[in-house]
Amino acid sequence: MLEDEQKASRGKDIDNWLPITSSRDAKWWYSAFHNVTAMVGSGVLALPYAMAGLGWGPGVVILILSWIITLYTLWQMVEMHEMVPGKRFDRYHELGQHAFGEKLGLWVVVPQQLVVEVGVDIVYMVTGGKSLQKFYNIVCSDCRRLRTTYFIMIFASCHFVLSHLPNFNSISGVSFSAAAMSLTYSTIAWIGSAHKGVVADVDYKYKDSTTTGKFFHFCHALGEVAFAYAGHNVVLEIQATIPSTPEKPSKGPMWKGVMFAYMIVAICYFPVALVGYRVFGNSVADNILITLEKPGWLIAAANIFVVIHVVGSYQIYAIPVFDMMETLLVKKLKFTPCFRLRLITRTSYVAFTMFIAMMIPFFGSLMAFLGGLAFAPTTYFLPCIMWLAVYKPKMFSLSWCSNWICIVLGVVLMILAPIGALRQIILQAKTYKLFS
Repeated sequence: MLEDEQKASRGKDIDNWLPITSSRDAKWWYSAFHNVTAMVGSGVLALPYAMAGLGWGPGVVILILSWIITLYTLWQMVEMHEMVPGKRFDRYHELGQHAFGEKLGLWVVVPQQLVVEVGVDIVYMVTGGKSLQKFYNIVCSDCRRLRTTYFIMIFASCHFVLSHLPNFNSISGVSFSAAAMSLTYSTIAWIGSAHKGVVADVDYKYKDSTTTGKFFHFCHALGEVAFAYAGHNVVLEIQATIPSTPEKPSKGPMWKGVMFAYMIVAICYFPVALVGYRVFGNSVADNILITLEKPGWLIAAANIFVVIHVVGSYQIYAIPVFDMMETLLVKKLKFTPCFRLRLITRTSYVAFTMFIAMMIPFFGSLMAFLGGLAFAPTTYFLPCIMWLAVYKPKMFSLSWCSNWICIVLGVVLMILAPIGALRQIILQAKTYKLFS
């Protein structure tokens, strides 16, 4: 009996130390700006380029469908967080274990979630570095040109410090700043495009003249759209920070925050995608701020806003990874919870993502590849599969049909998007030198 009490006490102490479960006093607006920071990332800047690969008709349909489907699957995850009375599924893999079983749930969810979170952090290292480089080149046009790798290292340096903040609530200030910046630079992107006006000889035809090229570019664009909707991978972890009682479950304030965040998503995504494509056509770059050259001071400011935003976004996606590593070390390998353990694990993680980002800084192609390979399952259809497994709705009912539609569309996206992105990475790699 005493041994059981000691185990329970140690388990509680560990939960109070781990980043996901250490704080449960967040308000609904915490979830709002955490979700904005998680979702409205650098992917919004690639949406005009995605439109160039999709074309007007398919592009608008896919943007709207993605917004609706991902809002629906996000609602499912918020609802399933406390579907078992007295229990909270604070992590994505815990929900997976409930739906698929202890072992299978881990194997289904953890690899995909890790690919998403580590992949996003690598992309944000690239984004932060390239945005810093763009700012430097605009502000100091006569200065010596420096390699992208140097700017990635500069961007990474702040994360060697920020990564030691213990949990989501401790980065709330960083996250709020990031959310505000995302709205700001998105607004600059589409207003700057509108002010510039439609460029001369604008062309809305597909870039590639061959059917094969059009197909690969279309697949690549699908992955970039999928990347833009990424908040599902951290939504349960964000909801875990909100207090919950039987009378006032956490899903109430969480859903309020999610709806607010999705309104911001719509305000950011649709104008940037549609106005950016309307102005530049298929000549737009995979980051619209690169295409916008003037006014210089405004574009320089927008790039700094991007840097501030991806600082927060990096941390939002890194914290669940820290939680996984620290849970493994403390619960499975019996390491003692301490600052030294966190110093080694978190510093190693930041160094790893920085190193990979310096090796392959392909902004758009990395987004598209990850968007299809891992974001499509965890965002578009894995919540639907869990919903069907747990609630077992009647065949051909509205719930059953809507979930299967999402599953089919998500699987198609998962198959097609990495094909186009991988081809693009291979083409770019032909002329690329490591650490250039």
